Amino acid sequence: MRAKLLCVALVASSLFVCHSQAQTSDTGFLKGELSAAKNHTGDIWLSELNVGDSTFDPSIAMATYGPGAKLDWHSHPGGQVLLITEGTGYYQERGKPARIVHKGDVIKSAPGVEHWHGATPTTTFAYIAVTLTSKGKTVWLEPVTDKDYHSADPKRSR
Repeated sequence: MRAKLLCVALVASSLFVCHSQAQTSDTGFLKGELSAAKNHTGDIWLSELNVGDSTFDPSIAMATYGPGAKLDWHSHPGGQVLLITEGTGYYQERGKPARIVHKGDVIKSAPGVEHWHGATPTTTFAYIAVTLTSKGKTVWLEPVTDKDYHSADPKRSR
């Protein structure tokens, strides 16, 4: 399973690298539609690049966050890889410290690990998400608390 997820992430990242060489200022993908889902705070645009099916399992999506936007706590039964394409954001797994992530970072969420991600209060944040769907859809949990959100930034968590 890990080998399959890694393979999918490597293919997706190589496509991104090849494309970014031709177009360095953005990913080349459309920003997508402003999400009306109830599983986040703030403005998040989503562009589905591939809907997972029986032939091509992974769901691949481009997500763009406005400043301060964040997803609720959630997990992915098949795991997820995030390829950070723009800005600065936060990522936290349940029980671990939140961390700051930047353009060029690759985040791997193991299957079933509860986590959240979002933009900093003052920056936008975007990524390409590769999510294996054969083991089930995203499991949405509770909203992220202000304490959890601000714990990633030492200047704000005092």
